[in-house]
Amino acid sequence: MRFLLIVFCVLTFFSCDYFSVKEKETSSSEIVAIVNTDKLFREDLKNILPANISKEDSLVLVKSYIQDWAIKKLLLKKAENNSTLESLKEIDVLVNDYRESLLINTYKSEIINQKLDTIISEEEVERYYNLNKKNFKLNEELVKAKYLSFDKDLKDKREIIQLFQSDDIEDLEELERKQLSFKTYDLNDSVWTEVDKILLKLPFSKENLLKKTKFIQKQDSLGLYLVAIKDVLLRNEIAPLSYIESKIKQMILHKRKIELIRDIEKIIVKDATQNNNFKIY
Repeated sequence: MRFLLIVFCVLTFFSCDYFSVKEKETSSSEIVAIVNTDKLFREDLKNILPANISKEDSLVLVKSYIQDWAIKKLLLKKAENNSTLESLKEIDVLVNDYRESLLINTYKSEIINQKLDTIISEEEVERYYNLNKKNFKLNEELVKAKYLSFDKDLKDKREIIQLFQSDDIEDLEELERKQLSFKTYDLNDSVWTEVDKILLKLPFSKENLLKKTKFIQKQDSLGLYLVAIKDVLLRNEIAPLSYIESKIKQMILHKRKIELIRDIEKIIVKDATQNNNFKIY
């Protein structure tokens, strides 16, 4: 087995100004370390030092880098010497397969970025939803609800409760103006929300929140809680379009990507066949 030679030439010139552009005395091809036939050059060390580093710290960092470089090279040599020819061939195949996949996927990504139409109309979303409704069953309970909580000793709590119970738009606007008094709140009951998310903020049971109700009130040592449930959807019911619209857009885009790549592949095969670069015997 060959004798492994490691030469670390870490000299006093390892400092911040060692890497200065103005240095003239030494060549950029100067060797600083050797492991077997592998060489580490001073040029390779230029980018490892951050700006404004002290001379002492730069010396420590350079030494550490050289040490790590040497260990890596030594381990690699040991691994090569102790691997069978068959295992080395298998590794070469894997490396080549990975390289090919990386190149192909990079090329596909560039094509997608250049040619993919990312504009999706509301009509297309709605059409896709209607054609695939049975596939959009809920895995969670949803509600349309408004809620808020505040300190139970708040002076104007009666007024807040009255405003919360009102269906008048002006009362809702007045309630929103008082939002600085609330610990938590959401007054938009036109959007579907997961019940479990609301339960993290309010001390109600799931049973309470899965019943349509105009008003529920609860008080504990931490505060007063108000909630109104406008609508409910249970598990396995069809998800509303508004709730899964973004998901549908992702599905449409994914379908477009697949179709685009298939079209490109057909064109590539056709061109190669016409130019006699692809033949089947």
